[in-house]
Amino acid sequence: MSRGAALVTGAAKNIGRAIAVRLAKDGFDVACVGRTVDSVAETLREVEAQGRKGLALAADVSRHDEAQAAVEDSVQKLGGLDVLVNNAGITRDKLLLRMDESDFDAVLAVNLKGVFHFSKAASKYMMKKRSGRIINITSVVGIRGNEGQSNYAASKAGIIGFTKSLAREFASRNILVNAVAPGYIETSMTKDLSDSVKAGLLQSIPLARLGSSEDVAGVVSFLSSPDSSYVTGQVITVDGGMVI
Repeated sequence: MSRGAALVTGAAKNIGRAIAVRLAKDGFDVACVGRTVDSVAETLREVEAQGRKGLALAADVSRHDEAQAAVEDSVQKLGGLDVLVNNAGITRDKLLLRMDESDFDAVLAVNLKGVFHFSKAASKYMMKKRSGRIINITSVVGIRGNEGQSNYAASKAGIIGFTKSLAREFASRNILVNAVAPGYIETSMTKDLSDSVKAGLLQSIPLARLGSSEDVAGVVSFLSSPDSSYVTGQVITVDGGMVI
């Protein structure tokens, strides 16, 4: 049974792909947004393998016109928009004294401004329906900070404030806005970490393991479901207890 339509940014791989596929398993048709159409081809294939309609879209999330066009395409081709997952993000890690202004601006433009662009575009449709879910993927780094990631931490902390503000603005229209803050997740980036670095990370995680993309997708699934109908403005950490 169809549960409507969802749009996931940063859907090319890792957490974004897992979220798109999980939502398809849950009964949503899914628009998969990446930097290029080819980058989300595999995600689209996995979405359609769940028996749901999929859509591959290219957009630079830092540009308002491209975000607006992606949302409009999704609404027209999937018949609406019920769930928006703002997952797209980049890193430009450097210690502050070595960080160029362009490194700071690029991360804020994608990670934070991208959430603004897509949320604004999607909310217009959700306001008319008087229902919807906006789920923003932040990070535990936005809560606790991290050396060499002041730009990334600022962007992810900004998402938390943005989420709480939208939750207040949209509550009267039954649009629920929440954030998910992953900790250290097993991705293509963390797989390249040395054994000694991984061992150090595991010492800071009470559950003593890295998370999986599916762990994050499960929480997004909950926030997209009727079971979370009284949950808004929250930040749910998926970190194995790292920031208890």
